[in-house]
Parts: sequence; C-alpha cells; structure tokens
Amino acid sequence: MKGITDEPQYSVSLLDGGTALSDVIDSHINEQTLPEKNAFFVADLGVIMRQQVRWRTHMSQIRPYYAVRCNSSPAVIEVLAAFGSGFTCTNKSELELVLSHGIPPEDIIYSGVCKQLSQIKYAAKNGIDLLVCDNKAELHKISRCHPNAKLLLQVTTDAANPGDELSMTFGCSLKDCRHLLESAKELGVQVVGVRCHISSCCKDDQVFVHAISDARCVFDMAEEIGFSMNILDLGGGFSGSESQLEMINRAVMSMVDLYFPSSTGVSTIAEPGSFFVSSAFTLAVNIVSKEVVARDCQDLDPDELSPNEEPEFQYYMNEGVYGSFSSKLCGALITAPSAYKKLSVDAAVFSSSLWGPSGDDLDQVVEHCVLPELSVGDWLLFTQAGAYSLGQPLLTSDDSTPPPVYYTISSRDWFEMQESGGTQENTLKNFSVIPYCLSSCQTEAALSVPA
Repeated sequence: MKGITDEPQYSVSLLDGGTALSDVIDSHINEQTLPEKNAFFVADLGVIMRQQVRWRTHMSQIRPYYAVRCNSSPAVIEVLAAFGSGFTCTNKSELELVLSHGIPPEDIIYSGVCKQLSQIKYAAKNGIDLLVCDNKAELHKISRCHPNAKLLLQVTTDAANPGDELSMTFGCSLKDCRHLLESAKELGVQVVGVRCHISSCCKDDQVFVHAISDARCVFDMAEEIGFSMNILDLGGGFSGSESQLEMINRAVMSMVDLYFPSSTGVSTIAEPGSFFVSSAFTLAVNIVSKEVVARDCQDLDPDELSPNEEPEFQYYMNEGVYGSFSSKLCGALITAPSAYKKLSVDAAVFSSSLWGPSGDDLDQVVEHCVLPELSVGDWLLFTQAGAYSLGQPLLTSDDSTPPPVYYTISSRDWFEMQESGGTQENTLKNFSVIPYCLSSCQTEAALSVPA
C-alpha cells in the first residue's frame, strides 16, 4: 500500500466492516491472565483523520499546527503530517521526534516558554526559526543563540477566563508589548507575528474575538517600530466538539476578515491539540483494590451498613494521576468511565470514587461517579483518553512503564486516507497495516453506560 516501507516501526490493525473497536478491546482484555492485567490504550487513527476533515471544513482558512505535548504518539504525528499539519514543540525531545518524521523545519514552531540555551542552539542548528517569546529574558537568550530566529510575540488578553489562573501565567500583557518590540528592534531580532495565549479549557468564543482585536493592536505597534509581521497564531483552546468549532468559526472568521483581510498578506494559524486526539484513544484500566466507605469516607465493613443505607465504594486502579491521568494534576476533568462487565438491565449502581495505585491523597482520578459494584480484577474503560495521557510516568519505579498503545483503523478510513490526496511519499512510512483477526478465545462482553 502507498506510504508503507519494508521496515515499519509499528503495526496498525486494519479492521474490516464486521469488526468494531470494541472487539479489539475485548480481545486484549481476554488474552490477559490474572497476574498480567495491565492497562492499555486502543487508538482509532480514523478518528484523527475525520477530525482533520472537520477542521478543513469549518476552519479552511486556518492552518493547524498540532501541539505535540498533547499526545506525542508517533502514529499521531504520521497521520497529521500526511494531511499537511504543522507542529508546535515545547522541548528538544519533541523537536527531535517531529524532525525524525521528515517534517520540514519551516513547519515547526518552538513554543517552549522557558527555553534552555542548548535547545535554542539545537533549533538554530536544525533550521527551526519560528520561536515563541513573551519576555525580555527570553528575548536576550534568543538573540545570543539564534540570530536568525523569527519570533511570534505571545500575548495574553484581558478577556482570559476569570476562573482560570493559568491563563494569566504566560504571555506578554498588551501594555508591555511595545517595550518588548522596541527591545527586539535594538537587538536586531526579527518579530514576524503574534501568538494569542488562550486557555485550553476556553469555552467562550468572545475570548478569541478579544484576542484577535488585541493582536491587531500589536501588529500596528510593530509596524510603527519598523517590523513587517505576517503571522497571526490563534493558539489553542479547541476542544474536540464540532459545535465548538462551528461557534469559534462564526466568531473568529468575521474578526479575521475585518482586522486581517487577505490584502494584508497575513497567514492565520492555530494550535489544536486535544481536538485531534482526545476522542481517538480509549484507555482500559484494571481494578486492583476496593474499599467500602461511609458517608464521611471512613473505612467500613459492609456488614455494618444499616438496612436502608447504600454503600459507597472506593476503587483503586493500576493507573493514576502519576501516570496516564497526569492531566488531572493540571486541573483537567476526567470523564467517568464505563464498566467492562456483563450486567442485567436492572443492575444496581452505587456512588463511587476512583483512585490510582500510589495511595497518595492527590491520586484521586474521579471524585464521584455512579457505577455497578465492581470486583478486584474488573476493567474500566475511559473514552476521550487521548489528550495528555501518553508519556513517561511522573512517579517512576522498576515496573512503572507507560501502557502500550494498540493502533487500529477501519478499512474504509484507511482507503479514504489513501484516496484523499493528503498522504505524501515521506509520510505513513512507519506503518505496517495488518488485517485484524479476532482471537479464537474471544468472548462476548457487555459494557455498561456510566450514569
């Protein structure tokens, strides 16, 4: 097949019309014996392709630069590169990963906020000229180590979500932009555009509207000082929903047309991350311990419950916030899972909380959800698990390794990807697409829906 070499680095299971993603999950769960019940991901690469199509449909004038820190799985990089996405990287490891996939340096933005001198030099050596900067200290480092750099001035806006403290952490305030532009001029560093800092949990389209208005002010300042800027970077803030994309499109494109019409020669880009990968990955975890708790969360013997009192359960899983749920430490909301368990239609459900295996008070993954009573050895499935979940564990030990990822794509999606015209000769070269066969020991399983 087009785009595949004789020496692929990883395999992708090709699912025919009669095989669903749930069948793949069933197979991997059922092949594990009790002592080997390890967490794992199953990824549907077709979802990433369809999200790319949605982006092209609703945001055709805005080129996506995928935020690699969101999910650095090589297969994700391959698929997005096949459709012509650019990439934003926060450190040398991400830069190396993207370059290793044949991405041209001009399609990479080095967006790290606090850059090491050695990594700035690495970017310079490899021709990665687009760098993000938001303060004078970074500006001086860049001027010394990367004289050919082209800067995107990162700007925070007054319209940032008031409840999101992180949204005010990074970015130069509008009133400080002139001073930073003047310093860049004195140092001989080129400034080519504005990058808007928008929170990844932004749900207000007016934040984008204000950001574009502020960017226009910075462009005007830069022109007065002698810069000719030509890039408007809308940053992140994109969830995976099509409704949000339509909402932002309606608000953003009219503002872009007003402040940055095509006659100005300004290119508009954005940095979606979760949008592409969140819904493409499912995480399967195993229950390793269980406690019955009273309303005050004290340990309780089930026999001590009164006849009219329902139990509450604490379940401990083999993945927690120091592993695949590390985004919880940054304030992300983890969606309640479904139980991989045969259930009757009228099965009772109970108040439950979900914890990682560390025993740490911070290792609470889900504070409250409703689940059927589970046993040690049962499985839970987390959908929407593709964002900020894959990488090295924060809490390391001899046996703490990231869960494996099993890549899949339906035959329909695979052929659509091949026929779309998006794939290029230097992309998808690491794929070994193998027809998927269900294991003979596959058993049926019913999945409950979380209340």
